[in-house]
Amino acid sequence: MLNEFWSNIVSGGPAFIMIVAALAALMFFWGLASILGRSFAPSRRRLDEIATDTGAAPKASLGEVIARVMRPVERYVMPKDSERAGTQQQLQFAGYRSASAVATFYGAKLALATLMLLGWLLAAQFLPQISSGRVVFIALSASFFGLILPGMWLDRSVKKRHKLLRDGFPDALDLLIVCVESGLGLTQALQRVADELDVSHPELAGEIAQVTAQMRAGVDREDALRGLATRTGLDDVRGLVSLLTQTLRFGTGIAEALRVYSEDFRDRRMQLAEEAAAKIGTKLIFPLVLCLFPSFFVVAIGPAVIKLVEVFGAR
Repeated sequence: MLNEFWSNIVSGGPAFIMIVAALAALMFFWGLASILGRSFAPSRRRLDEIATDTGAAPKASLGEVIARVMRPVERYVMPKDSERAGTQQQLQFAGYRSASAVATFYGAKLALATLMLLGWLLAAQFLPQISSGRVVFIALSASFFGLILPGMWLDRSVKKRHKLLRDGFPDALDLLIVCVESGLGLTQALQRVADELDVSHPELAGEIAQVTAQMRAGVDREDALRGLATRTGLDDVRGLVSLLTQTLRFGTGIAEALRVYSEDFRDRRMQLAEEAAAKIGTKLIFPLVLCLFPSFFVVAIGPAVIKLVEVFGAR
């Protein structure tokens, strides 16, 4: 058998083609993993920051490379301005705010759709029993799935980041009230909140730190606060920003306004918790019907059914 296998390899048979295809796929994914690992490595990011601080020209990131590759075909691949603005907003909510984020996203969609299409066409060569019509249908389905997969990933990333920001918002609000009541100004209070939340809630701490950096750079405080609401996309943050904006505009006490908003915020969270608790009974119907009731009927009625079968079988 070994001699026959080596003879197939030497003669260029199916075994040789499969080995070459497997090695090519292995080399491709190994190279892709190496590039991604090198691009997102913390050490590489720190070296790029040092190079930027010393005045040396930093290397282009992976997103910039993809955007540069996409530039010749951008007019054919990129959507209209309205859809592009919506995608840019979703990427901003997910935490991707670079200039090349939109081009990288659509480049990933195009690359993934093409890769899945070519991968299936290559695999179909080793499945001769599948008809050509089915091969075309599966190829189009794989390409379509490659187009929608980045969108699904983006929606999941937005929900995950919103949950992280929402979990850290009550702590940030309590710390902000304490800092303001202790006599700190709004900018100093926000900076102290960002410093305290850097370990427990780094996403929200980064957003608040960006607000304080903009204020210190000369940006108007109202514009910096509105930018926080725009970047996060949360209703809770938007309500806090509106409250702080009105307080700064009319000159009322920030501590008292924050105290009132905190009480209202806790009432709304309690109402949401009660609403979620009220839905539990309805949500438990399907697990009970599908999982618990069949086993209950088997235990309760099973012995009687077995006894009846034995009685009627004896007659």
